[in-house]
Amino acid sequence: MNITVVIPTLNEAAELPETLKRVKALPEVCEVIVSDGGSTDGTRECAAKLGGRVVTGVCGRGHQLRLGAEQAQGDVVLLLHADTWLQADAGAAIVAALQDSGVVGGASYKAFREPHWLMRGSRIRCWWRMRTQQFAYGDQALFVRRDVLVRVGGVPAVPLMEEHELCRRLRREGRLVLAGTTVTTSARRFRERGVLRTYWRMAVTNLGWHLGVSPDRLRRLYERR
Repeated sequence: MNITVVIPTLNEAAELPETLKRVKALPEVCEVIVSDGGSTDGTRECAAKLGGRVVTGVCGRGHQLRLGAEQAQGDVVLLLHADTWLQADAGAAIVAALQDSGVVGGASYKAFREPHWLMRGSRIRCWWRMRTQQFAYGDQALFVRRDVLVRVGGVPAVPLMEEHELCRRLRREGRLVLAGTTVTTSARRFRERGVLRTYWRMAVTNLGWHLGVSPDRLRRLYERR
C-alpha cells in the first residue's frame, strides 16, 4: 500500500522545505503533489527542486486539494498542510490503520510547535473529536483510500471547511480512525491573531457550518481582521 501526499500552498517557501524533507523520507510515499494557488515567493520553484510535482489552479484550500488529489496515483491520499510535519513512523502508522477493511480513512494526533499554554491538550482534543464525531481537522494530516475518495466525489471544492464536508461524506462509507502517530503543526496563526480570538473564530465558523452558512461567507468571517 503506497501513499500520495497532496500539499496545498500559497506563499509557503519558508515552511515547505522541512515539510517536504520529512515527507520524502517516508518509504511508503510514492509521490508528492504540491497544489499551488498562485504563490509569488518561489514556493513552486522550491517544491520542484525538492522533488514535488507542482500543479497550479484556483486559490482556495479545498480547490487546491481537490486538484492535487484528482491526479494522485497512490492507494492512499494524504492531505497535508504545508506547515505540518510528519514523524518518521507516519507512513507505517497510516498503512497499519488501513489494514482494517472497515476503515476508509482518518488522521493523526496533533501537537503544536511552541504553543501558548492555552493550546496544550491538542492530543486529547483530537481523540475526543474522533471518538464522538468521527471528525478531524485538516492540519491533522487527513488520509483516505483513493478509491473511496473517488467514490465520494473527491475533496469538496470549497474555500473553507473542506475537512468538515469530506469527513461527513466519508462517514457514510466506513469508519474514520486516528493513526498511531502524531504530527506537529505551526502555531503561527494563533500567534498572529491571538489564541483566544482564533479559538473564538473557529468555534463561530464551526457553528455556522452546522447551521448551513455558505463556505464563502464563513471564509470572509474567519479571515476578517
